[in-house]
Amino acid sequence: MNPQDHYAALIQSSDDAIIAKDLEGIVLSWNPAAEALFGWTYKEMVGHSIRCLLPDDRQDEEDLILARIREGEKVGLLLTDRLHKDGHRIPVSVTISPVRDPAGRIIGASKIARDASGHIATERQLRESENRFRLLAENIAQLAWIAEADGDIFWYNQRWYDYTGTTLDEMKGWGWRAVHHPDHLDRVETLFRQQLEAEEEWEDIFPLRSADGQWGWFLSRAKPIRDEDGRVTHWFGTNTDITEQREQTEQINLLLREVNHRSKNMLAKVQALARSSIGADEQLVRRFEQRVGSLAVNQDILVRRDWREVPVDELVRLQLRFIDGEGKRVARSGPDCALIPRAAEIVGMALHELATNSLKYGALSVDEGHVAIDWSCSPEGFTIAWRERGGPRVKKPKHRGFGSQLIEDIPGRALGGTVVHHYDPKGVSWELSIPESNLADRARLTA
Repeated sequence: MNPQDHYAALIQSSDDAIIAKDLEGIVLSWNPAAEALFGWTYKEMVGHSIRCLLPDDRQDEEDLILARIREGEKVGLLLTDRLHKDGHRIPVSVTISPVRDPAGRIIGASKIARDASGHIATERQLRESENRFRLLAENIAQLAWIAEADGDIFWYNQRWYDYTGTTLDEMKGWGWRAVHHPDHLDRVETLFRQQLEAEEEWEDIFPLRSADGQWGWFLSRAKPIRDEDGRVTHWFGTNTDITEQREQTEQINLLLREVNHRSKNMLAKVQALARSSIGADEQLVRRFEQRVGSLAVNQDILVRRDWREVPVDELVRLQLRFIDGEGKRVARSGPDCALIPRAAEIVGMALHELATNSLKYGALSVDEGHVAIDWSCSPEGFTIAWRERGGPRVKKPKHRGFGSQLIEDIPGRALGGTVVHHYDPKGVSWELSIPESNLADRARLTA
């Protein structure tokens, strides 16, 4: 096959529309792909003007194209519209090159055209996606940013600039350090770099400087964005202003501490009244003061925990702090779980009463005695047990007083549970089982 036949075969078999025209726009050649794309046959187009493919609003394109071709310029990728024979518009991409004769004179143009519908649709989808992202990113309440895989930030939303009064040139890369409080910067940067290296989500709380020089507190998070192979390609982060919530929390805590202080003063007055009213019975006064003290311990724990939840280990440890001297003989064990405030108050009072009885009559009244406290929590409920060994021989008391109510009646009745209290000669044992509704972390237990 000679070269001319080879080139002709290539043109005829090409999937691209290949068209040749002279400098007046008259079609000289028209391959099958052009027929398929535009609907016009070879006989219908050869010898006729290419302008029949141009919509009325695109006619000036041909003038500009031919002018550039006459100057020897190549028209690079051009996205435009052309007409199908049936009249509908076709989005096409075209490239046009000048054609020269053996003497080097420009005698026409060679045009390659492709259907650009898919390309146009993809671009439209990308623009729509970008517009949706910008609409979201520019209107969320948070300051937002995007970083490279190594943590270099290259984009911030407008809220960041409005709050900080900075520009992208000032902030790009690691420029954000300029608006961080110097007392927190080292800690924040260290943790951020650790999470970058571990490729794990980052969360922190720190102050940022506003455009007017004020410091606001922000809850900040960043999530790694991964490709199909799981590699981190970017990080998307937000900074949520929590200044107002933080101030409100501090005010609430201040009020709680004030209420706690005043209620303790009230308890102190109650103790003083008790001493003046029943002062003749020192033992009764001391026992009364101990129970009031147990209430105060419960209140301290609840205030510190914002009246939300009380970890069992902390409750046991603080309620029995008054017997720290016996700490080596009091063992406690159990999983990490917490009680709701009401349950913590009642369990704490019961434990305090058991400890007081043990110091007076039970295992803790002698050097050889010891106590084991253990608890368990599950979707079925919470159980805590007190067991004494090594103390004096136990005898069941002949009379039930208020202490028995604290240990037996009140926990079972108020918390909807059951109490088993044995006076075994070898040592007192007590066990309380209550429903899971008394557990503050029951959602985790059932997950």
